[in-house]
Amino acid sequence: MSRADPADPARVFRLPVRVYYQDTDAGGVVYHGAYLAFLERARTEFLRSLGFDIGRLAAEGLLFVLHRVELDFLRPALLDDALVVTAGVQALGRSSTRFVQSVEREDGGVAARAVVSLVCVSAQRFRPVSIPAPLRAALQPWMDRMADQ
Repeated sequence: MSRADPADPARVFRLPVRVYYQDTDAGGVVYHGAYLAFLERARTEFLRSLGFDIGRLAAEGLLFVLHRVELDFLRPALLDDALVVTAGVQALGRSSTRFVQSVEREDGGVAARAVVSLVCVSAQRFRPVSIPAPLRAALQPWMDRMADQ
């Protein structure tokens, strides 16, 4: 797993993922729904590398809910492929954040690209709340880096 480091020249968090049989359809091609799981895993590990555990945030009454996904499928990923799933911050609002992500193949091709918008909500009322200041401060350098690209 990659460590989140905004000084990293790659400017994005990178998570290695292997394609298992459960991720594929009958033809051995990654099923479209599996890409969403890969993307979520990378975002979760990105936040964990910054010191924020999704489970602990939920226990404290904060959830990040999916608001919008734009997902472009560019090249197929196949059974047993070694992939790298990336996550970077494109925008950061008061209660929302937008991630840019990709699923990259070992041969250098991009299997999929995504823009994922999340909203921080109260676990009790499911109403938007402000992203906690420490999390905002941890994400901010990543947003600045992404804006440079």
